[in-house]
Amino acid sequence: MLLPDKAGLAQLLRRYRTWEQLVLREPHNSVRRRRLDDVAYTLCVLMGHRTAHEAIRAAESYLGRNPRGDRKLQGRGILRTRRHNSSDSSRKERM
Repeated sequence: MLLPDKAGLAQLLRRYRTWEQLVLREPHNSVRRRRLDDVAYTLCVLMGHRTAHEAIRAAESYLGRNPRGDRKLQGRGILRTRRHNSSDSSRKERM
């Protein structure tokens, strides 16, 4: 399978998020909704998924991001620490 250019895909994700916010502000604006649908369709085609949600998750994964750009938390170890702390506490309870 051919994979899309990462810079172009990142730009498309930014465009999707922008239109998503605009549609949330004006949900009855048919022009904005159509633009969002167009970007979502392009993401689906590029990522080979049937729904926008699946395509966005695949694109973020391909770009090495967590959903909604939580890369900062993962890079600092915050997300890993939380998982380990919860498993450590359950280990202590078992002892």
